[in-house]
Amino acid sequence: MSKPTDRSIFQNAWVVPDVEAAAMRWVREMGVGPFFVIEYPGTFRSLTYRGEPAELKMTVALAQAGPTQIELIQPHVESCVYHDSVPVGQSGFHHVCVWTHDMVADTAYFEGLGYDLVCHGQTSRSEFGYFDTRPLMGCMLEVVGYNEAVVERFAEIARAAEGWNGKEPLRS
Repeated sequence: MSKPTDRSIFQNAWVVPDVEAAAMRWVREMGVGPFFVIEYPGTFRSLTYRGEPAELKMTVALAQAGPTQIELIQPHVESCVYHDSVPVGQSGFHHVCVWTHDMVADTAYFEGLGYDLVCHGQTSRSEFGYFDTRPLMGCMLEVVGYNEAVVERFAEIARAAEGWNGKEPLRS
C-alpha cells in the first residue's frame, strides 16, 4: 500500500482559550520558548471546513521543544476544525503534524481509510489539511505542504530556542 505522506511527526498542537497565558505557562513550567505569536485574521487564499467555504481567525504561538515544535492555537471563531475536538473555552490536545509532498495523493489515501478531510486551506506559503484521525490516534492529523519558505521559518523558531536565556518569551 502506497503511503505518500512523510510520516515524521514534527509538531504537537493544543487548542487554548488564551494563547499568551498558555505560552507563558509553558515558559514557566516547562522552560519551553520563546514563543512566536502570529495572528491569522482570516486571510487564507482558500479555506473549507467540512466541504463548505469557511472563515478562520485565530492566534497561534509556535516554539520549539527539542525536536518537536509546540503549537498553541486560540481560535476566534466557534465553527472550526479546532472545536470539533476541543470545546469552546477549554484547552486540549488537538493534532500532530506531518509534511506532505502530494496533498492529492494524501487526501485519497486518508479518505480511503475513512478519515475525512475536515478542513483544507491555502496560505500564501503552503497548503494544509486536517484529517479526522481521532479513531486511530485520539487526535486530528494535520498535513502541511512541504515548502522551503515554511521549513526555513520553522528552522528560525528552532534556532531561537537553542540556548534560549528566558528573555523575550513572547515574540511577534
